[in-house]
Amino acid sequence: MFKILVTGSDGQLGRTIKDLGHKFKELEFDFKNSSELDITDEYKINDLFSRENYDYCINCAAYTNVEQAEKTPEQAFKINSEAVKQLAFLSFKYNIVFIHISTDYVFDGTKLEPYIVGDETNPINEYGKSKLFGEENIRQVTPNHFILRTSWLYSKKFGHNFYRTILSKAKKGAELRITDEQYGCPTNTQTLAKYIIEEVILGDKEYGTYHVTDGKPMTWFDFANQILLEHGLDKNAQLVLDRNYRTFAKRPKNSVLN
Repeated sequence: MFKILVTGSDGQLGRTIKDLGHKFKELEFDFKNSSELDITDEYKINDLFSRENYDYCINCAAYTNVEQAEKTPEQAFKINSEAVKQLAFLSFKYNIVFIHISTDYVFDGTKLEPYIVGDETNPINEYGKSKLFGEENIRQVTPNHFILRTSWLYSKKFGHNFYRTILSKAKKGAELRITDEQYGCPTNTQTLAKYIIEEVILGDKEYGTYHVTDGKPMTWFDFANQILLEHGLDKNAQLVLDRNYRTFAKRPKNSVLN
């Protein structure tokens, strides 16, 4: 029996792990949302870890607002870097395996082929920088870690994400103006949650950094079209290619992960 802490459990990945977790009788999960466990509170985490005999900590807590991170980067770094370092250090202190979710945004997007784990990182926005610093902090303080980089994460059931937003707007007949200037691999939270449970916790993988995606490269426009096709909405939905789409944060043109 493994005892597993899941931080940020109200997010789409945390809720997906909760949805799947009951199927694994050999695993005991302890789900903590941000109000129950603030990962920036070192003393609360230390108290929790000293009382509970966890085997694994899956860190799903993160600052993910890419646009806002450009305006208030200190908050992104506080959660994605500084808090992650403390969480990883305390995991090492209490002999807990640390599993952390990272991102394709640690790369600059200039490579023409898919990125492999060993490629040079070079984030071009504050969110990506904060996540990369978090990765580096983990490697400094605990060897007993898994860093799982994923991309364009979405859940069909939980949270606010591209998939659910496109579907909701399409059903209302709203015009969908979507860019095709970025390539990535949309990844279902089910894929990542199953990988964490079956391959990392119950598997025999060595500690280190891995790329986990659904493996099919596409643009945001392609992804939107796929969602419409899946629900039979492609004939009536107003899907418009928008090549003038602008964001405050720079985003990698190609963030396909191999």
